[in-house]
Order: sequence, then structure tokens, then C-alpha cells
Amino acid sequence: MIRLSLAELHALELGQLEGEGEVSGLTIDSRTASPGDLFVAVQRGRAFVADARERGAATLIPHDEHAALAAIGGVLRSRSRARVVGITGSTGKTSTKDILAALCAPVARTVATRASENAELGVPLTLGRLEPNTELCLVELGMRGFGQIAELCAIARPDVAVITAIGPVHLELVGSIDGVARSKAELVAALPADGIAVVPQSAELEPYLRADVEVRRVEKVDVELRQDGAHVAFHGGRIRFPLRSRHQAQNALTALIAYEALGLPLERLQEGADGVELSRWRGEELPLPGGGIAINDAYNANPTSLRAALEHLAGLDAPRKLAVLGGMAELGEHAPRYHRELGELAGELGVEVVAVGELARGYGAATWVADAPAAVAVVRECLRPGDAVLVKASRALALEGVAPALANGPS
Repeated sequence: MIRLSLAELHALELGQLEGEGEVSGLTIDSRTASPGDLFVAVQRGRAFVADARERGAATLIPHDEHAALAAIGGVLRSRSRARVVGITGSTGKTSTKDILAALCAPVARTVATRASENAELGVPLTLGRLEPNTELCLVELGMRGFGQIAELCAIARPDVAVITAIGPVHLELVGSIDGVARSKAELVAALPADGIAVVPQSAELEPYLRADVEVRRVEKVDVELRQDGAHVAFHGGRIRFPLRSRHQAQNALTALIAYEALGLPLERLQEGADGVELSRWRGEELPLPGGGIAINDAYNANPTSLRAALEHLAGLDAPRKLAVLGGMAELGEHAPRYHRELGELAGELGVEVVAVGELARGYGAATWVADAPAAVAVVRECLRPGDAVLVKASRALALEGVAPALANGPS
């Protein structure tokens, strides 16, 4: 981290600060605290201040945890010469961030958001990993309603905006897809005059783009899915990524265009693409006993991402396709329609659905269970050699253990 003196932090009047000298690390987890770190006690962290002090860290008990972290992140951002790329979108933002980070790492000193640390706590923590020589900082930006991305951008101050997709998410809070576009476009609104926006082809997004910044639009991906990965067309050639699905190839194309917008050397692209590793629970494929695969895509779900996952499942070379589907959250009054439509799509694609949880009753599936353990039991009972099983749901359902349990076989 870029070093900050305790005297500077005292001057910010953020709360009860204890320590001496300067800090060169930022954490909200006392277990990771070490000499030279600043431990900020957020949420239940006040109970672990003594532990952080024993580990040699300076400590801050903030008056307002979000405001304190935002202030620290803002100071660090102001002292960095790194170009900041803000990444948001209805689907694919974490995977696009992972892919872009892999592309950039061989050619620039890069810091990127860990996993999905993309909100009021995560964005300052990402900025807290900036070093004096960092050249690129890739910051994932999440939202739950209007104004949140704007607030995060005030801390991160992006130079490049990447919007991966516009679709039906958070409708309970923003009302419509137009509301989604307006909230995601807060990232474009935050750009400086010489900024660059990388955006999808979206009629809903167009009214919210700016005429005074360069806009690069991402077309539908041209990809060949082969045994050794996804070969994505780009500048007259193809870049191979260790990815298996068309929707992840679309994320790869978005990352490629963002990489080019940063002016990085195109001749090094394959080197970076070879190193792509997606965050966990995003299309991980696990072999099943007796043959077949389980696809652990259980980090989250919305109508767009679930449609893509079902279509990918249906295209696999497997005698039978099963989908363990939890509900899609935050759709508000639109939830019944989207669950019904996705249930109908599964039927049209020949996918058998095991629905999990109350919201998932809306899929209209013949098999319904209450929770993840029950889903494991039902699928184990009916699993056949060679089956392909998709597991996907909104985060609250916590279905990420279903695929590993199936892969481990009967207990």
C-alpha cells in the first residue's frame, strides 16, 4: 500500500485511532493484520481490535465505517498515478474483471478487486492495495440502487469505464431495465473528459452515454468453442482463452476491447489469456463419479445469466441435463414472470429442473426441495452416468456446496 502516516490519519478525524509512525497496509480482518497494517473495525470488528493490536497493527474504530474507509481510499487514490478501470454490469462483471486482470498482468503492474469485493467496503480495500509503482487498478463496482455506483466512483475516480451488460437485475430497487441502465451509467458519468467507455450494444444504455467521452461498443462475440477452450475473434485473429461457454467468451471480448482501450500491446494478448482464472463458483466444472460433470455456477443468478447458463448446459454433449436452480432475488413484482419464463425455457431446451427454495417454485418444476442438502439427496438418487448438472441460484440460497457434494459421491 502507498504509505500513510498516522498523523495524516489523525487529521482526518475518522474515529478512535491508535498506533504510531505510518501504515502500509489496510485490512478489516484482524486475522490478517500484521505490523505496518491499519485495521479498521467495521461491523463486528470492534470485538477484534485487541487482537489486531496484539498482531502489531494500528487500529481505527471509526465514527462511520463506510465514510472512514471511503476517506482513506480517496487519499490513496489521489496519491496514485495508476490508471483506474471501473467495471460494472448486470452480469459478468467479476469474470470480465478476472479476464482483464489476467490480460494486463504480464504487461503492467496491476491491482484488481479480489473476488467480488465491489461495494462500500471492497472498493476502498482494493485501493488499499495500491503501491507507488502500480500502473493499473481494476475496480469492480456493484450496486443495489440509484446513486451507489456514483458514490463508489467518487472514491475510485475511474479513467476507463467498462459496462459488461444491461439486463433485468435489482428491479425491486430500480424498477425497470431502463433504471438498471441509468444506475450503471453512473460509471460513465464519472469519467473525466478524456475518459473511455467500453459498453455493450444496449438500446436502454444509449440515452445515458456521453458525447464528450470516447465510447467503444462491444458487438456479439465471434467464438469457436473447441476442446482446448474458447477461441475469440479479435483483430483478424483468434485469442484462445481457457473458457468453455459462449457467455464467458462474451466477457473475454469485453476484456479484450478494454485492454486495447488502455493502449496495451496487442502482441502480448495470448500470454495473458493463457493465465485466466475465474473467481470461484462461476462455471467451475467438476467430474462426477461414473462420468459426467457438475457445473458450479452458484455464486449468483439473474434472468440473463440463468438463460446463458441453461443454453450452455443444453449444448453440452451429455445424454441428460439436470439443473439445480434456486430462485432469482431482487426482481420484485417481476419475479413470477421471469421465473416462469426461465422454467419454460428449461423445458424447451430439454433440461430437467430441481427447484430449490420458495422463489424457485415459480419455475414450475416437477421436483421441488427446500434447501441445498435436500437438493443433493434428490440429485444423488436420480443421477445417471454421463449426466451434466448445472447448479445456479442467487447468493442467498448458498448452493455452492451442491456440486462438490455430488462430485464427491455418496457419503
